[in-house]
Amino acid sequence: MRLGDKTAIITGGASGIGRAAALRFAAEGAKLVIADVNDDGGRETAKLIEQQGGKALFIETNVSDSKQVKDLVSATVEAYGKLDILFNNAGIGNPDVKSVDLDEDEWDRIIDINLKGVFLGIKHAVPELKKTGGGAIINTSSLLGIKGQKYLAAYNASKAGVILLTKNAALEYGRDNIRVNAIAPGVIDTQIIEGWKNDERKWPIISRANALGRIGTPEEVANAVLFLASEEASFITGATLSVDGGGLTF
Repeated sequence: MRLGDKTAIITGGASGIGRAAALRFAAEGAKLVIADVNDDGGRETAKLIEQQGGKALFIETNVSDSKQVKDLVSATVEAYGKLDILFNNAGIGNPDVKSVDLDEDEWDRIIDINLKGVFLGIKHAVPELKKTGGGAIINTSSLLGIKGQKYLAAYNASKAGVILLTKNAALEYGRDNIRVNAIAPGVIDTQIIEGWKNDERKWPIISRANALGRIGTPEEVANAVLFLASEEASFITGATLSVDGGGLTF
């Protein structure tokens, strides 16, 4: 198994990419801690893993709260004895509005969850990863953290910040055998795109705006996350892996 004897935290694990990655990690032998603000969804993910013979527990966590993230890491180590992998995946979108019309509180909320949440995950996980002798951190950015899209100022900025924060952490902790990488998904079939799906004018364009001409699945992204978490990616750090069906080239 590619993650045998590994312990992993996955934030935003109640649904979508986070749930798919949790199930994939568990199938490869990892013990999981699922973190999310969605209590029902998080517990359901943990239950699905246990039904498949894996080990998982759910801890309700707001990733923008430093104490809650610190407690999440501590509870993981208490439950399983160590931490090997952190998948900083929790994130939200913003309403499609022009920058000048975006409410400041909404800007702060998106930056706090999408960017500060990744920072806090790194901040509190690295000391435990050092104790383990190293490990892997994977951060969820986005295709829209690489190329801009109008009306999504806060989301664009937060996800672009994740890419540079990933590079920074890779440089700071590489000598501690901690690899830090990011993924940049394109349009993936998750809750975050429900608004687009309901737009009869935009959706036919958005759903085919990549080289493959279709949207991706959470499971396809989970495969990329598994690769970056595994020893198969042992010489990869500071990288951002696009999982976008060729959206960046379109």
